[in-house]
Amino acid sequence: MSTLARWCYHHRFVVIIAWVGLLIGLALMSGAVKTAYDNSLSLPGTGSGKAQELLQRAAPAQAGDSDQIVWQVKDGSVTDPAVEQRMSAMLDDVSHMPSVASVVSPYAAGGQIQVSQDKRTAYATVTFDEAADNLDKADIKRVIDAATAAQQPGLAVELGGKGITAAEETPASDASAIGIIAAAVILLVAFGSLLAMALPIVTAVAGVGSGMMLMAPLSHMMSVNGIAPILGALIGLGVGVDYALFIVTRHRRGLGSGLDPEESTVQAINTSGRAVLFAGGTVCIALLGLLSVNLEFINGLAVPAAMTVVCTVVAAVTLLPALLGVFGMRVLSRKQRRAMEAGTAVRTESDNGLWARWSRIVPRFPVVLTVLGLVVMIVVSAPVFSLRLGFADASNDATSTHTYKSYQMLAKGFGPGFNGPLVLVAEAKNPADLAAVEKLDQALAAVPGVAAVESAPPQTAEGSASSIVITQVIPTTAPQDEATSDLINHLRDTVVPQYTQGTSAQVYVGGLTATFIDFATVTSEKLPWLLITIVGFSFLLLVLAFRSLLIPAVTAVLNLLSAAASFGVLTAFFQWGWGTDLFGLGAPSPIEGYLPELVLAVLFGLSMDYQVFLVSRMAEEWAVSRDNARSVLAGVTHTARVITAAALIMIAVFTAFIFTGQRGIAEFGVGLAAAVALDAFVLRTVLVPAVMYMCGKANWWLPEWLDRRLPHLAIEPAVEEPPTRVPGPALV
Repeated sequence: MSTLARWCYHHRFVVIIAWVGLLIGLALMSGAVKTAYDNSLSLPGTGSGKAQELLQRAAPAQAGDSDQIVWQVKDGSVTDPAVEQRMSAMLDDVSHMPSVASVVSPYAAGGQIQVSQDKRTAYATVTFDEAADNLDKADIKRVIDAATAAQQPGLAVELGGKGITAAEETPASDASAIGIIAAAVILLVAFGSLLAMALPIVTAVAGVGSGMMLMAPLSHMMSVNGIAPILGALIGLGVGVDYALFIVTRHRRGLGSGLDPEESTVQAINTSGRAVLFAGGTVCIALLGLLSVNLEFINGLAVPAAMTVVCTVVAAVTLLPALLGVFGMRVLSRKQRRAMEAGTAVRTESDNGLWARWSRIVPRFPVVLTVLGLVVMIVVSAPVFSLRLGFADASNDATSTHTYKSYQMLAKGFGPGFNGPLVLVAEAKNPADLAAVEKLDQALAAVPGVAAVESAPPQTAEGSASSIVITQVIPTTAPQDEATSDLINHLRDTVVPQYTQGTSAQVYVGGLTATFIDFATVTSEKLPWLLITIVGFSFLLLVLAFRSLLIPAVTAVLNLLSAAASFGVLTAFFQWGWGTDLFGLGAPSPIEGYLPELVLAVLFGLSMDYQVFLVSRMAEEWAVSRDNARSVLAGVTHTARVITAAALIMIAVFTAFIFTGQRGIAEFGVGLAAAVALDAFVLRTVLVPAVMYMCGKANWWLPEWLDRRLPHLAIEPAVEEPPTRVPGPALV
């Protein structure tokens, strides 16, 4: 690392120009290849997955997404001649717009099913020629403008669907800007220098920018989800600023101890830079561990996020030392530079500061602090026992959006279940099977929770002699309601078997709601194995790094507690609705089914960062003094300030993504912000030092036979620098 750091320092302008050229080149490439995001959610082997396969065989899906234009009259009927003429003209205009493949009007032959029973609400289906994420937003906005222009007093027109949602999404850049501004304020307070504040920001932006632009070509090589850029920006900015913060902090300490800028830069990269490589590698391995879940949807989020983290690490160990070479001593505040010119020692860590005083409190009340810390974590974790996985429908969109208003209009005109119909797909191989399916269709209307049933004539499956019968079932409840989930389970477990028993007919329950229920079930089954993998890997790394069994064991338990607390906050905030009204995030609803795996992977990676940073300083002191109390106090005194500053930056970045207006992204941001806050301010600065103080020398015990057989992993090599006085423990 020292060779790389010295080369980047000496060739700083070459490195900076190379990074600028790289970003320009990636921008041009990204614009040329464009993105090919895939938001499809397929679950092979599940009921919804089999239903989807049969549907594709019977009626191959069109290439583009289908959205709706919905209109509602205050008085009269949507079939009144004036309304029909006005809306038909608008629909005809829309049908000739770029990217529009077809428009199905309720005024066409057979379109009466698109008109509500009270004749006050109707909708048209607009099918685009591309998937929503690959459409030109300008084309979607033309459709929106044309539709809303048809409004008049007494006639409301709104739009809904994936394409409309994509056009109304707040760009990730807006949320990123909020997070960057908040991070800049925290860094300015921490460093007292504009240049020192700017370095982590510039480095993180360069890393995240390169990672996000690489997602365009990546989307042509594998299935990448449309929200991957937002998640990549969220994770990349958080870790990117933190990694640069660790290196700049070490560099400033080196300058303050009397090193010249070059040697201080080399030392910072050779120590904190190694820790950044370790931390970034841990986050990437945790994210790539999600590939074990073996779901294309999850893979399309994990790989782009890991790629963005790699880019931020590369920026931290190449671009940052070049920038440090350009600015030299100016990364110190003016007060610090004047002190050095006057020959006065520069103190970058105060023995009498807040955390030094806190480090003296820990050995006085370790049991009390441990109990209090555990009580806080357990109380915050308690709501997790009510956690329900599922998905949030458009009723949770911002009330000002077209998607929210169209959802409410459809719910009012056709019933809440109309926004999430169930699709029963039956495969009949003989007349007896067809007869059984017909009896099932007739019985569905009498099933509690079913509002309406509509069956299509049997179709011949492509490449098969079997007949495919497609039946649409409209529930009486909204897609995200638990009652709708109960209806799906009742149909699958009781109703369908009752009518198909003794036949070869296969009937599967599909549709968006059924797909998300299956998704939550599949991920829940694989979650324990993911936990075992991540916890086991973390345990092994910490054993190698600190030659201890107790420290990795305590870390594993506390990380699990941190995860439980994170989901406790998510449950209370979103599922119970304690925070949704405050931030305009809709009504209480289940937690998105893909969140547990992603949050756990990122959380374990970030928790390892803080634990390694804290315990590395303790281990350094232990190697010199063999005094556990002194080691614990040294760790808290010298790292707590940086850990909490880094945590505040991450909290600011993660919280900013609440304002994207997307429920899933907001859940991810709130979950990680809560986890980081609890991790930094309860686990690493209260529970870890208190527990390690009580455990004494047992913290550093490893059987000799195991010590001889395990390889050594040095995260930060020993360096020679002026000693820093550590306050002795106050035992009274």
